[in-house]
Amino acid sequence: MSRARRAAVATVSLLAIGALTGAGAPPAQADRTHPSDVHPALRAHLVAAYDFDHPVPGDPALERDQGRSGTEVELVNGGAAMRVRDHAYRGSGNAVRTRQIDPSVNGNDDWKAGTWSASGVRTLRAFSATAGTTVMGWFKLEMDSPLPNSTTADPTDRYNAIGLAGVLTGDSDGHGVRALLELIDVDGELRLVALGRRLDGGNSQTFAANQDWRALLPAGEWVHLAATFDFGTGALALYRNGEPVDGFYTRTDDPWLVSGPGPHVTTASDPRGIKIGGSFPQDTLERNPCDCRMDGLMFLDSVVSASDVRRQYRHLAR
Repeated sequence: MSRARRAAVATVSLLAIGALTGAGAPPAQADRTHPSDVHPALRAHLVAAYDFDHPVPGDPALERDQGRSGTEVELVNGGAAMRVRDHAYRGSGNAVRTRQIDPSVNGNDDWKAGTWSASGVRTLRAFSATAGTTVMGWFKLEMDSPLPNSTTADPTDRYNAIGLAGVLTGDSDGHGVRALLELIDVDGELRLVALGRRLDGGNSQTFAANQDWRALLPAGEWVHLAATFDFGTGALALYRNGEPVDGFYTRTDDPWLVSGPGPHVTTASDPRGIKIGGSFPQDTLERNPCDCRMDGLMFLDSVVSASDVRRQYRHLAR
């Protein structure tokens, strides 16, 4: 059992004990709501944040949450070696390195990060029945195409996507998402996208960037990305280095079912976790690995405005 799964089991046990004793869930740690690398305009909605400078004491394969939720993530397979000295922004110390290990073996050794629980991650309840979500962070790709597909016997087969970071649905197997930043094949061409799903078991909507992904994410260059998901209206948006990215919706119907009377929010279920640098943070399968580095990852329970995305970028950019 991975550390993330053991942590999830422990969390469920603690919550059960709390319910019996009347103690309830452990309170969020308020001192984490004011990290210096988060612009003040965003702090009230910051659910989870990871700068990879805060290993859990006694277990460096776990990273402490700098948001209000206290949701630790596991550095899967690579542990403490996944923290590398790299500076995405002013004041940055470490970044996390994710990567494919052996494309010729159908195993579970890829470096990725995240957390997962089959019963839902209680500390991520802010993303249950929410009208909006934002995912943002700094990314540096060290690849120029999707990586070989280790789950098939064909040595020429490649994955159709490169996973960045996202929040899982309440019924996710470790792949299905409520809000995700990634690179994925759209009509035969890899594109930077914001991909979201309002209802568990429902359809997803994708907003894809017009510009070539290699221009948006040049190999070896730190780039700040943000994706917003307005579940009330069905609107998505992408930002690069604080500025909006032009794009298009891959579906023109109503996949989120928001045309009728509202309010429209996500399913009232706790997300099953967070995935970073690939799918299945419980480490049961490999999918869409990213040979890259990430830093300053943030998950917010609101649609951050364009001006506040710009403020966050400028708050840290050199």
